[in-house]
Amino acid sequence: MYTTEEVKARIEELKDPSNEKTLKETGGVKHIEIDEEANIVTLIIGLEKVEDEYKKYMTRALAKLIKLDLGFTGLKAEFELLKKSDSILSKERKVKYIGIASGKGGVGKSTVTANLAYAFKTLGKKVGIIDADIYGSSIPTILDMDVKMPNVTKDEKIIPFNKDGIELISTEFFLQPDKPLMWRGPMLGKMLNHFFYDVLWSKDIEYILVDLPPGTGDVAMDIQGLIPQCEMLIVTTPHPSASHIAVKAGFAAEQLKHKLIGVVENMSHFIHNDEQINIFGEGGGEIVATKLKTDLLASIPIGQPKNHLSIFSAEEEIGLDYLGLANKLLKRA
Repeated sequence: MYTTEEVKARIEELKDPSNEKTLKETGGVKHIEIDEEANIVTLIIGLEKVEDEYKKYMTRALAKLIKLDLGFTGLKAEFELLKKSDSILSKERKVKYIGIASGKGGVGKSTVTANLAYAFKTLGKKVGIIDADIYGSSIPTILDMDVKMPNVTKDEKIIPFNKDGIELISTEFFLQPDKPLMWRGPMLGKMLNHFFYDVLWSKDIEYILVDLPPGTGDVAMDIQGLIPQCEMLIVTTPHPSASHIAVKAGFAAEQLKHKLIGVVENMSHFIHNDEQINIFGEGGGEIVATKLKTDLLASIPIGQPKNHLSIFSAEEEIGLDYLGLANKLLKRA
């Protein structure tokens, strides 16, 4: 029986048909496992290009090596983009993705994203944020950060910013101050690819919160292509118009085959002199959850943090609401 190291060394002699470099040169053998009882080799191979012709060629070459030359009974091989293998999207990275979505702007989706990230951090989780709200990116402002270009490594990997232990990348860092983004779909897709493929996220990141643009469009479809396993949290306000559009956002997410994990009703009410005032009406979150056949996970009231522009501490009542939301999401993981 061959050892894992011996099998890997033989596989690394094979060439990536899309660039004619050996898999040793490219680091293309991303995962190898030998089931000694079943005599099967399981592989994840990174290729520079993953068109069908290259995958078919590589499958034949691997089958000849593993079955004919080395005598194993079976082979299970998966292929992925080489840059994907070196990124946070690698199948070896056990990252949980939660998309924060809404039907319309102005419901506080980005504020919910930022506070949820802090709640996860308080609960001991290593968390990052991708501000994918391309046209209306606001996470850096919410976190009271200076807006400047991120640093890059010698091999042109983008170093994410770190705010209070939370890693972050945002379109806002790449724009001129107060200038609108005038990109079309393909350019948006390229920016998202950079966020996932070219950002040097920490190896111990456990959760990535993706702040999505309101509504549906190119970005939502690009996200589905990049992270089909992303689960969706829908944010609405109690107002009927917001809840009506939030339902559409939820159904759109389901059409893209994302799992809905629940609804957050933001700006649920306001407390004044111990009296609850429903400024934006009531019941919207429950309506959305019912129509989407999911749960209303939290009703977040209107309030102003004591010591920050937008982030509530764990000692504040609304901060406790976010901790409760984070706990519910962790239990569902």
